[in-house]
Amino acid sequence: MSGTDNFTVIETEQIAGAVFDVVRYEKLLGSDDLNVAEKIFFANQANIHLKMVRVTLTNGELLLEPSALYFMKGHLQLESSTGGIAKGLMRKFLSGESLFQSRIKGSGEVFLEPTFGHYLLFNIENDGLIFDKSSFYCASGGIEVSAKLQNNISSALFGGEGFFQTQASGTGIVVLVSPVPVAELMVYELAAGEKLSVDGNFAFVRTASVSFQAEKSGKTFFQSVTSGELLLQTFTGPGMVWLAPTQGVYDKMKQPYGVSNISHNNGSAGTNTH
Repeated sequence: MSGTDNFTVIETEQIAGAVFDVVRYEKLLGSDDLNVAEKIFFANQANIHLKMVRVTLTNGELLLEPSALYFMKGHLQLESSTGGIAKGLMRKFLSGESLFQSRIKGSGEVFLEPTFGHYLLFNIENDGLIFDKSSFYCASGGIEVSAKLQNNISSALFGGEGFFQTQASGTGIVVLVSPVPVAELMVYELAAGEKLSVDGNFAFVRTASVSFQAEKSGKTFFQSVTSGELLLQTFTGPGMVWLAPTQGVYDKMKQPYGVSNISHNNGSAGTNTH
């Protein structure tokens, strides 16, 4: 029996020289510690799976965050660099990504750190993705990761993302850490000039062709105040936007009485209708 017999591949993307798989353990089999065994039991009952990203290289290259590597096997060489001091410092201090990024080159198999979290794979060609801070996990060698300055002051001050986000550009595969299961993401393809307005901070990723700004929810300030939503995150096409609508719900559930607050929603304006 091999160590991968309990694996299931749940998502895969492939380019020349590299295959990216998200694999999961269908069931954790236990621990000699009773406290841990209890947590494992409830994780299995709740259908929560341990996952890993596996990358198979054939004379290929992998770019990853330094803390992501778990183990690797084959004819592989590990290097670390900033990708240029200026770009590395900008990534680190402006978009929240690591100053140093590791590169693995050669042929073999690479496993990244196991987690109960979620991953989203993109296969892009001469394109770019803009996404939340610290979402980048790994990518193939043809991808460049940098900080992306917001296009206008309103987006930076009121858009909820700060002055900088992270951008991955080039041709290849990009792996992001998703805040929710991939099946719960909603994807919208916007035509040129078409708008998507979001009341919250759950727009997870967009293609670089989509413009972003914070806009009033009403035509006037009074309308915005009375509607209960002062500013909306507004995305204008052409391009694609990935939303994580359940992210805010999960965040609330982590808080004391969070489930109760969700179950008894008083409405967007907080009006008691009893």
